[in-house]
Amino acid sequence: MDGIRQIPYGVSDFVSIRSRNLYYIDKTMYLAELESQPDTLIFIRPRRFGKSLFISMMQAYYDKAMAGRFDKLFGDLWVGKHPTPLRNRYQVMYFDYSRAGGTIERLEENFNEYSCGCIDSFIDRYKDEYPERIVEKVLQTNSTRAKLNLINNAAHELRIPLYLIIDEYDNFTNIVLNEEGEAVYHAITHANGFYRDFFKLFKGMFERIFLTGVSPVTLDDLTSGFNIGWNVSMNPELDKMLGFSTEDVREMFSYYKKVELLSADCDIEAMIEEMKPWYDNYCFAKECLESDIRVFNCDMVMYYLRSYVSRGHAPEIMLDPNTKTDYNKLKGLIKLDKLDGDRKGVMLEIIEKGEIKATLVPSFSAMEMTKPEIFPSLLFYYGMLTITGTRGSRVILGIPNNNVRKQYYNYILEVYDKLGNHVNILKLKDFFDIMAFDGNWRECLQYMADCYKNLSSVRDSIEGERNIQGFFLAYLNLNDYYYTAPEVEVAHGYCDFFLLPNLTHYQANHSYILELKYMPKKDYTEEAAEKQWQEAVEQINGYAVAPRVETLRQGTQMHKIVMQFVGWELHRMEEVSVFKHKA
Repeated sequence: MDGIRQIPYGVSDFVSIRSRNLYYIDKTMYLAELESQPDTLIFIRPRRFGKSLFISMMQAYYDKAMAGRFDKLFGDLWVGKHPTPLRNRYQVMYFDYSRAGGTIERLEENFNEYSCGCIDSFIDRYKDEYPERIVEKVLQTNSTRAKLNLINNAAHELRIPLYLIIDEYDNFTNIVLNEEGEAVYHAITHANGFYRDFFKLFKGMFERIFLTGVSPVTLDDLTSGFNIGWNVSMNPELDKMLGFSTEDVREMFSYYKKVELLSADCDIEAMIEEMKPWYDNYCFAKECLESDIRVFNCDMVMYYLRSYVSRGHAPEIMLDPNTKTDYNKLKGLIKLDKLDGDRKGVMLEIIEKGEIKATLVPSFSAMEMTKPEIFPSLLFYYGMLTITGTRGSRVILGIPNNNVRKQYYNYILEVYDKLGNHVNILKLKDFFDIMAFDGNWRECLQYMADCYKNLSSVRDSIEGERNIQGFFLAYLNLNDYYYTAPEVEVAHGYCDFFLLPNLTHYQANHSYILELKYMPKKDYTEEAAEKQWQEAVEQINGYAVAPRVETLRQGTQMHKIVMQFVGWELHRMEEVSVFKHKA
């Protein structure tokens, strides 16, 4: 087993990965592309797409102090065989602002302390290239500004090229915005705010600059002080620079099968297909829609692979538990607990339809985050939406995968919980067992309808059909036996809910199509209700005969259920038999 490359789950240090012979998916070919871009670049991606590892690789490649280790670190990689003109040219200064923070009383002090520490490490690394007096002055001063000015003057005089790399350039300000509010955020990023002033110092000092983050909010607020950056996040040539392509995943899994860490009988293509609904389907440039290749969340792939290597099967819970931390951060950044009616409407449209049409905005200020027309762009940058199509001048942004869909459903559940919902989750899960294995659906759906009826505060918060669909989506999502897919497109249109069997761990015997119909009380008549019911029956029978449905139900017995609500109360619920057209 000697020499087998181990899985680098959670490791973001490039030198460590290469020195310890961990598995590395080669992304070095993108260095040549980055060098063809302007000198100051901003690149934004969601969490867990490998930003820190890519930056670590960049440091090792451009750092002149690492020139002697080039062949060992890069020799068998793309850039080792195709070195660029800027290889090992620079003294590299690096900051990771996810490490800076603290209470409001020590905000500037903590920022200065962290930055000073990074600069001290820089001058110590390259001390042999500077006069001793400069090194001493840099180490003696406790001011970030003074340290940078000293290095800038000396490097300019000595004609030393500098490269600045900042990881999570927006993390510090996002935390401030979330925890301290807009007033404090505005104070540090505008006028003579210390964070804005810090970025001003970079002008003219560095030959090249590369910044990464998860949102363009800080970028817009710093524009007047730092107006030399190019946001290349949606450049089509960089679409797959981070994350894993399908071919990346296939090659990695094939390697572990070859070295016998995956069993000889495991089906790699089946494994990829199993992962796709959960971790795949990201597209960050509309020009790349023509390609069938999408991007996997790389940390999730590693999580899945670790389970297969250690246990011989997929993880029982397909979502990495570490993503709960990401979701909690996301809630704060997007301010999910403070959404106004318009932005709630945006969330509900996405949850119901799985997509929304929008104009992607490349950057926006913190003050604009509350605008409903900006909100889809914010969700896109955080990885909650991805580009799935175009509609004229706008893009269609869709929910990328089940991992993200779960986060939307969790949001709905939290809203209902705050509004005083009293659904007995243990009882509901007992009902789900009976639905999946015995085909007894009535008790479960009746219980959900009764809970909905009793939840007056929820009924009043959202109107009509949207209210009902959101409620059922949220609680059906707690079912372990199905993918709860809203608005699944089939040949005859979209069905409201398709409970797709998830046979990864449980052999469900029954699957379901649910069609929900809503009629306001003021519009109710027996004739109108009967007409709506017959329309629903015809629709659901049309969905059920679609070839795609036959494939998706995977041999389970299909049940077609129509639920008709008048106002907030269930009026009629039946399993539908084959619809016979009138002669």
